[in-house]
Amino acid sequence: MKFSESVSSSRRKSRKAHFTAPSHIRRKLMSAPLSAELRAKYNVRSVPIRKDDEVQVVRGTFKNREGKVSQVYRRKWVIHVERITRERVNGATVFVGLDPSKVVITKLKMDKHRKELLERKQGAKEEKGKGKFTEAEVQAMQDVD
Repeated sequence: MKFSESVSSSRRKSRKAHFTAPSHIRRKLMSAPLSAELRAKYNVRSVPIRKDDEVQVVRGTFKNREGKVSQVYRRKWVIHVERITRERVNGATVFVGLDPSKVVITKLKMDKHRKELLERKQGAKEEKGKGKFTEAEVQAMQDVD
């Protein structure tokens, strides 16, 4: 079902928009979920990942490995994490690119912009009351049967 007339629901156009997205939009698309403790603390589900955040891998070959983000490679849609490397045939060690959605952020690198972002997202969530039902709505739902 289409909600907005100004946004196309075409698979072709969606894929084109995604893969040709400029850097400032890729930042937002490359968000990672917060750990359970951080989610409880900040009341925010996910934030755009950045260098010096500490993450834990939750999927794939490197599952349960932890480390600090050494690079957010927006051009390749991956992040590089310290101590998650592999050896190439010629003997050189290279970082393994990880998808940001397959890690959870365990420690945020805080600065004033990050703090503002968290406050903004928290405020929007409280304003909408996202995912919360009022007592009146709960009663109305029970009366439907």
